[in-house]
Amino acid sequence: MFDKRINIFTGHFGSGKTEVAVNYAMKMSEAGYRTAIVDFDIINPYFRTADAKDTLEEQSIKVILPMYANTNVDIPAIPPEIYSLFEDKDIKVVLDVGGDDLGAKAVSRFKEEIISDDYEMFFVINTKRIMTDSPEKIIEMIALIEEGANIKVTKLLNNSNLLEETTPEIILEGNRIISQVSKKSGIPIAITAGMEEVVNSIKKSEIATTEILTMRKQIHLPWNRG
Repeated sequence: MFDKRINIFTGHFGSGKTEVAVNYAMKMSEAGYRTAIVDFDIINPYFRTADAKDTLEEQSIKVILPMYANTNVDIPAIPPEIYSLFEDKDIKVVLDVGGDDLGAKAVSRFKEEIISDDYEMFFVINTKRIMTDSPEKIIEMIALIEEGANIKVTKLLNNSNLLEETTPEIILEGNRIISQVSKKSGIPIAITAGMEEVVNSIKKSEIATTEILTMRKQIHLPWNRG
C-alpha cells in the first residue's frame, strides 16, 4: 500500500478524503516510515488535517498546515516548508488536496516536483454523495480535478459511506459502481476504506480491491468539536 513516496489524496466535497489521508498517514507511520502530511485543502475550512494535529504528532508524523489554518482568514497560504519535503527523499509524504478543480490548483504549482518524483494520486470516492453517485458523474469529476491539478489521477479509492449509518452493503455497492468507473477510465481501483468496525465485518473475498484501509475516526463535524 505504501509503495510511493508522495501520496496525493483528492476527491469531491463529502468524499471523506481528509479522514482517509490522515488515517493513511498514521498507517504509514505505524509501518515504520518517516511520514509527513500536508494540508493542501485551502478551500474547505471545516474538515481539516489540523483537527488531528496532536494525534498525528504523537505518532512522530510531521504536520504542515496552511498559514492561518483554523483562523478567520479567508484564503490561507501554502507554507514554504513544503519545499523541504520534495528535497528530503527519505520521508514519505501525504498531501490532502482541495475537493474541487479550484482547490486542486493549489497542488498544480508543484507539478514538476511531483511528477519527477515517485507519486500516486488517489481520487477518493463516496458513492453516497449526489455529485459522485454514478460512474458518469465520477468520471466527470475526475476530469475536473485533473484539469485543476494538472496531474493525472493514478488510482481510485472507495470510501462510500453514510457516516454512522454506514453498512457493509454500502461499501460493497460503492465497490461495484467504482469498478465500472475503473473499466471505463482505465484507472485501477486500488483501496477500499472504511471505519474498522464496518470493514472488518466484510469478507475480503467480497471486496473488489486488493488493499483495505481500516480507519478510526479522526476528523469530526465542526459542530461536534470540543
